Amino acid sequence: MHSKFYVMAKRKYKISVIQLNLNDVAENNLKKCISWVRDAASQGAEVILLPELYSSHYFCQSEDVENFALAEPLYSTSFIAFSELAKELGVVIIVPFFEKRMAGIYHNSAYIIDTDGTEAGLYRKMHIPDDPHFYEKFYFTPGDLGFQAIETKKGTVGTLICWDQWYPEAARITALKGAEVLFYPTAIGWHPKEKEQYGENQYGAWMNVMKGHAVANGVFVAAANRIGLEKYIDGTEGIQFWGASFIAGPQGEILAQASHDKEEILIAEVDLDLQENVRQNWPFFRDRRIDAFGDITKRAIDK
Repeated sequence: MHSKFYVMAKRKYKISVIQLNLNDVAENNLKKCISWVRDAASQGAEVILLPELYSSHYFCQSEDVENFALAEPLYSTSFIAFSELAKELGVVIIVPFFEKRMAGIYHNSAYIIDTDGTEAGLYRKMHIPDDPHFYEKFYFTPGDLGFQAIETKKGTVGTLICWDQWYPEAARITALKGAEVLFYPTAIGWHPKEKEQYGENQYGAWMNVMKGHAVANGVFVAAANRIGLEKYIDGTEGIQFWGASFIAGPQGEILAQASHDKEEILIAEVDLDLQENVRQNWPFFRDRRIDAFGDITKRAIDK
């Protein structure tokens, strides 16, 4: 008899989020991120996440047409640099960037670059906010690629961007499509004048909603945020990005968490056997009443 050998899918891999101050020009931010990705890979990271709009300061604090010059076409500067780096290091890199699709159409996007330097996937931010100093609707067209689970040589991942993190529907669909990890590149912080009164609750809500996505979907969740005060151009106090990047397990347990004010690399292990065990014991997917969920697609439910 001839023995048969089967190659089993990898059941564990290490993910990383990188927390940085990105209040600098594009060329310097690119060099900085490349250096930090190298450092994360040297520590064993296999899938590495950068913060939202990595290449510039958070320009959405104002509505200024000059900021459109910060955008780049697909497969240009960011893709070329990180594609070469991913191939060199043998890692997956999630690169959030400001995409110029055509004149007048711009997106808040992210490449998922595979270990061989090819594009495993592209995500365009679906939910676009319009809040004081977060004037993203001025710049970004809502994404049109939908929610995706992207297969890479390390694992199947989903990417959602910042404001997407508040929507359980986005997390649920991405998980149902097979994502083992929900990655959230993020730029979120306090308005300094509001921090004393509202800061604790705002930060707590941010943590709680994403931990809830982990629990409700039995997935790992990883968020990479900025740090530092980025001042608004009119001389007001700007935004103090609160950092606190984290990685959570499928029961919402915190596996790694960063400070509010330091540049850091976080690394944690994705254990697919653990994920499967959690879903077997908390079978939320099994018990969904999909026959009763039709109203979820309505803007409002009129009485």
